[in-house]
Amino acid sequence: MKAKSILVMLSATIVWFTLSACQLGVNDANQDPNQQSITIFSERHYDTDRVLYDLFEAETGIQVNLVRDGADPLLSRLENEGEDTIADVLLVADAGSLERAKNRDLLLAIESPFLNEHVPQNYRDIDGYWYGVSARARVLVYHPERVDVNALSTYEALIEPAWEGRVVTRSSTNIYNQSLMASFIEVMGDQGARDFASGLVANFAKSPSGNDRAQALSVLSGEADVAIMNTYYIGVMLNSGDATQIEAAASLKLFFPNQGTTGTHVNASAAGVVKHSSNPELATQFIEFLLSETAQRHFTTNNFEYPVNPNVEWDSLLLSWGTFVPQDINLAVLGENNNRAKEIMDQVGWR
Repeated sequence: MKAKSILVMLSATIVWFTLSACQLGVNDANQDPNQQSITIFSERHYDTDRVLYDLFEAETGIQVNLVRDGADPLLSRLENEGEDTIADVLLVADAGSLERAKNRDLLLAIESPFLNEHVPQNYRDIDGYWYGVSARARVLVYHPERVDVNALSTYEALIEPAWEGRVVTRSSTNIYNQSLMASFIEVMGDQGARDFASGLVANFAKSPSGNDRAQALSVLSGEADVAIMNTYYIGVMLNSGDATQIEAAASLKLFFPNQGTTGTHVNASAAGVVKHSSNPELATQFIEFLLSETAQRHFTTNNFEYPVNPNVEWDSLLLSWGTFVPQDINLAVLGENNNRAKEIMDQVGWR
């Protein structure tokens, strides 16, 4: 009886696998072998982006495949894969990385009247190799009970003795700080950027660690009084569901520095078509979608970034922070000055 039961079980298992295999065969047969698709190599780590990809798929019928990694690993992979790459679009968190990709001959120049019309010149490559898709300002975040707003003015003022032991920001390995320094090289000159970096290190409240949220929490706790961080983190923290993060974002205030001088630094997520894309037309179509009013509203209302398309209004939270004057530079300089920025930060001990 025992042997008979085992045989019955084995027979049932074989039947199940056979039926399953047949069902898989039916599903495969029903799939369209001509399904159009693109593969995105993305540094952006936001779940809200997946909604955009779904919207694009629903609107166009083009399937989106996603590969996530840091910008440097993605650039290295594109170099190593060459013509064999599966990538069609490179999407990064900071435009400086796209400029480096251009200089390493990893991108394809495209001609898009739509993108040229809807992306301001300072947020795109002059030769059409990459386009900004969303922006964020890198500002001063302070505790209003310990800092008088009238004491704030410029980034450079943070190196004054009054701020000793009161400032926090991320490490020098972070692309946001590298691009901040790259912009200073452009607007202050090499020596001015070096003086800023050296003076800021002297006024650090602690050795740099953690992301921008961690800097805000340091200010909330009293470990520091001012943090240099990106605006969108305040919106993300307010909507995080984490009580401490919500408290920090609600308690702290934003200040846009250098309004009377060189302007507040802005960095932008940006996208470009991969040089060896097998679907450059579809890749271009995807980037155009990211600049559509639908996608731009999604960026600002769900990830609290500034829309690059000037026809799209900012989210109400961003409007509550106020308008500001940005640095008057093309974001290409963030990539062009990246190596020098890292050299300066390393030389002054910004770890």
